[in-house]
Amino acid sequence: MKHKIGILTAGGLAPCLSSAIGRLIQKYTELIPDAEIIGYLHGYRGLLLDNKITISPEVRKKANFLCHFGGTVLGSSRVKLSNVNDCIKKGYIDKGENPLHIAAEQIKKDEITILHTIGGDDTNITAADLSAYLQENGYPLTVVGLPKTVDNDVSPIHQTLGAWTAAEQSALFFENIANENTTSPRQLLIHEVMGRYSGWLTAASAYEYTKRLKKKKFLPELLLTRERWDIDAVYIPEINYDFDDEIKRLYKKMDRDDCVIIFLSEGAGVERIVAEMEAAGETVNRDAFGHVRLDEINPGLWFGKKFGKVLDAQKVLVQKSGYFARSAAPNKKDLELVFNTVDHAVQFGLNGQSGVVGLDEGYNNEMRCIEFGRIHGGKPFDTRQDWFKKMLDEIGQRHYDPYKHRE
Repeated sequence: MKHKIGILTAGGLAPCLSSAIGRLIQKYTELIPDAEIIGYLHGYRGLLLDNKITISPEVRKKANFLCHFGGTVLGSSRVKLSNVNDCIKKGYIDKGENPLHIAAEQIKKDEITILHTIGGDDTNITAADLSAYLQENGYPLTVVGLPKTVDNDVSPIHQTLGAWTAAEQSALFFENIANENTTSPRQLLIHEVMGRYSGWLTAASAYEYTKRLKKKKFLPELLLTRERWDIDAVYIPEINYDFDDEIKRLYKKMDRDDCVIIFLSEGAGVERIVAEMEAAGETVNRDAFGHVRLDEINPGLWFGKKFGKVLDAQKVLVQKSGYFARSAAPNKKDLELVFNTVDHAVQFGLNGQSGVVGLDEGYNNEMRCIEFGRIHGGKPFDTRQDWFKKMLDEIGQRHYDPYKHRE
């Protein structure tokens, strides 16, 4: 059987997209060099609008270059093929057209036999919809997804591509921001980290930051005291906090050290913020998948105002590491995971197996082609892990119950 390969990336960036594309090109060139490889530009948008490029022999020779780049060399977008109204609104289809049908017809026209979708749960669920539609209409297409998200919240996948790098880069980002504590007394520094439903990235970033902090030397005779650089609170969606108690604890810390540092998951407290906005008659905008647009409600700013006032902070600084972290090139650990995942994905594709390739928690973290029906997002961070419990103890949050997940 002669194969023709399609590749697309969709959703937000993660430090693995360009490297995964490069590895796919390398492996297919090595195993079936005569197969044509097409890259659809800007995700499912490219399928709907017939925007694509054919991978040239020159690119095949230099595909390993992509391992050193962040972002995605094929572009991305947030398109849900089952959201007809959104596709019409964006001008991707005309009224009366079915986006699944348009995308399927493009796949058939291009004679794609294996399609690789690199994205999060939304991307791969959309891939499942497309695959099912084509099967129902008599066109055999193998769809093999690769799971990327900096939140590490795709179930049942143990570790998503790019998340380790994002945590490392978030910690590096805040190392510089933390020095702002020297500019004035009673400072509140809030590091807002990506993570809509899961606190994994916030927790992992805080952990990486504290590990690096322990290697620093300080000079207490001046303002260089370890306590001014220490994290004082980690707020994530999985933990319920008594903010009255938190305020009392942090106020004492502010009095003592002239600085309070908070690592905040952007998803922590969102329900409360949205409820306040809607009660005030404000419009809460959502994307094509129904997710609240977090950039527009600005959780960090909301927390900064609330805590800044009750802590008598003279200066409040809220900084987001999201774009800095998610746009990075993958680190060594992530690159190894990318290569392992892609190599398996290529074999599954050639074997005609559809699904999402990842470390399957239901099978002792074995690398498997996971059935599309088992893929879903919003997997909560497991707060029972020893490294997280120890970190909370060190920063003084041990009197909270860090193990109670949201229902």
